[in-house]
Amino acid sequence: MIAMDMDGTLLNNKKEITERTKKALKKANEKGINLVVCTGRIFTSALFYAKLIGTKAPIIASNGAYIREKDENKVIYKKCLEKEDAKKIISLAEENGFYPQVFTVDTIYSRKLIYSSKNYSLWNEQIPKEDRVNIEIVDDLYKVVDQNDILKIVVMSEELEKLFKLKSFIKDNIDVSVYSSLENNFEVMARGISKGNAVKILADFYKISPEEVICIGDNENDISMIQYAGLGVAMGNATEDLKLVADLVIDTNDNDGIAKFLEEYIL
Repeated sequence: MIAMDMDGTLLNNKKEITERTKKALKKANEKGINLVVCTGRIFTSALFYAKLIGTKAPIIASNGAYIREKDENKVIYKKCLEKEDAKKIISLAEENGFYPQVFTVDTIYSRKLIYSSKNYSLWNEQIPKEDRVNIEIVDDLYKVVDQNDILKIVVMSEELEKLFKLKSFIKDNIDVSVYSSLENNFEVMARGISKGNAVKILADFYKISPEEVICIGDNENDISMIQYAGLGVAMGNATEDLKLVADLVIDTNDNDGIAKFLEEYIL
């Protein structure tokens, strides 16, 4: 099984999967390898790209809080934030002048979306309308929490010092999982949620040992799955922290890193 992060890994910086990568993944799949998209993104967004590479394996979404079959409405795993914890995160973020994004299975809720090149709410516009993530602007996020299962809350800002001070406070004072997937965000999930845990759940589901698992990523939220895998692979554009725990560093996402890895080591 090969579990791949999306942004900065499977996708280049134009948010595309190159033809070379698609071809290499197709050949790997034909050899009997389960290809798994493992992302911080919402399931709907991950589904669009999973369709592009033709993987039949389930999708790991929201940093491991949600695992679902691609073509069937079969949920393999789901763990949500406690409602009181979710409300605390929202309150802390808003007190600091941030606009948190609240994720359910199929919708992102926020009082105001912060658009930047590092915000996939903007990248959503590059996807065909029928495949886009549902985004709703609301006045009352607490009401959203009361009425929905919350998989993840994302806080994003260019005020990095202030942002990461809040990230540290939440990690130290609330019993939740906190990771960054981009250099200008942090993401909050229920306690124990990680990509590494999700990959383990899926490997157990397939009766695959860790030694038969390859994980490929580029950022902090990928570290746990890199550590779990029999072979942990860091992209050339990965953070230094991730490269330190990886078994192998390959080329960058803009240089067909995954395709080159598959061609050399798998095909």
